[in-house]
Amino acid sequence: MKILITGACGFVGSALALALRERREGLEIVGMDNFLRPGSEMNRGRLARSGVRVVHGDVRLASDWQELPRADWVIDAAANPSVLAGLDGKGSARQLLENNLWGGVEALEYCRRHGAGLIVLSSSRVYSLGALARLPLVERGQAFTLDTAGGLPDGLSGEGIGVSFSTVPPLSLYGASKRAFELLALEYANAFRLPVWVNRCGVMAGAGQFGTPDQGILSFWIHAHARRAPLKYLGFGGHGYQVRDALHPRDLAALIDAQIHSSRISGQRTYTVGGGRNNSISLRQLTLWCDSRFGTHPVAADGRERPFDLPWVVMDSGDAAQDFDWRNETGIESILEEIACHAETHHDWLELSGWKA
Repeated sequence: MKILITGACGFVGSALALALRERREGLEIVGMDNFLRPGSEMNRGRLARSGVRVVHGDVRLASDWQELPRADWVIDAAANPSVLAGLDGKGSARQLLENNLWGGVEALEYCRRHGAGLIVLSSSRVYSLGALARLPLVERGQAFTLDTAGGLPDGLSGEGIGVSFSTVPPLSLYGASKRAFELLALEYANAFRLPVWVNRCGVMAGAGQFGTPDQGILSFWIHAHARRAPLKYLGFGGHGYQVRDALHPRDLAALIDAQIHSSRISGQRTYTVGGGRNNSISLRQLTLWCDSRFGTHPVAADGRERPFDLPWVVMDSGDAAQDFDWRNETGIESILEEIACHAETHHDWLELSGWKA
């Protein structure tokens, strides 16, 4: 079997390539990357040494897709990862849509030509900003947590956010681009009888993740704390109680492997995938963990609200567990320790990742 991974030299793309190679002997993987993101060039050699062939190409260009060999499956990991994309002055809204949406169309056309399957790596950001902001929350243990006493909205359980949670706009330009690609992928699946799986992923985290707030908040926070770089609790009173769950890419690889080898051709195609309630942590709790690991480092409080910031996002992966017998295997403590060890041996990682103080 041959798999093509776009964005192969990003954190998620490279980690998936290595994990899938470990899971399946004889698996052939070709990676495509344009190497525009800071740090992505560092992963080329690591992939090559593991037997992954990396091709320079831009997902937005039909001519670059035409040069690629035929694959049985495509894993789309090439998206711009920032919820502020198109608004932060680092690129235009058009560039965001060309990369996340039009690049996805080129991937779908490639799949149509070759009869290939597609794994869409979508995001928790496809969910409604308004609905997420209205979640019933209480403060407990220096973190926000769900208040289940008065009932919960559709698509939300004590375990987290599920597929049926509201996707009513506004979502953010980034979230809208991911949601639009989801819909197009499912339409292509129906029209051209292509196997397509959509995975709405929570926060991905692990060693080697590029350390900027918009690309990986856990990695950034740990690297910055270890470096004694300035840190702030932004919004929500400046307390740092906002919560995210964490998923290691090798656990996502296990689900993708099961989906690729599934014989099911009908039924549910979209899943929420994350670390879940037991793998969630607030920024304040993360700081306390870092204080115990590296020594105390003060964090400033800045309660000013920012667009698109959310107090609590935890993914309920129950459907994936039921349909694919999949479980998140890498606990939050292991993820944090892995990143911490990386921070101790890569003192310039923030700069290599494009971070500026």
